[in-house]
Amino acid sequence: MSPDSPRLRRPPVERFAGPEHVFDLPALAGALWREDHPAEDGHRQVTLFHGGDLALVLFDFAAGGMLADHGADGYVTIHTLAGELEVTTIEATYQLPAGSLLVLAPGVRHDVTGRVASQLLLTVHMVKPTEP
Repeated sequence: MSPDSPRLRRPPVERFAGPEHVFDLPALAGALWREDHPAEDGHRQVTLFHGGDLALVLFDFAAGGMLADHGADGYVTIHTLAGELEVTTIEATYQLPAGSLLVLAPGVRHDVTGRVASQLLLTVHMVKPTEP
């Protein structure tokens, strides 16, 4: 991208193109952390891939950074790559150190907080509505 470009990253149409994708997650998380813009609610994010009913999103959280109450119309996995996350649902509060993986069913509302500086890989697999 040119220095005059207002975009932070390559456009999604370019990032998601092609039939195969390889991601260096530590390098991508480091680049995300170094982006020169303020972090919203103490986190930054980039969609690594979105195609069909699948989305992969990388997050970088500052200590105390939060992603407030939200849910998805699909299965969600929260994979802690580094640091420690706290995920709260109506059922429980989970402490997720690096290497942990949480799977949530469609519609489960949750908060995510970086207890320390943390990175997570979020996967959403959308569920097609059932026909009556």
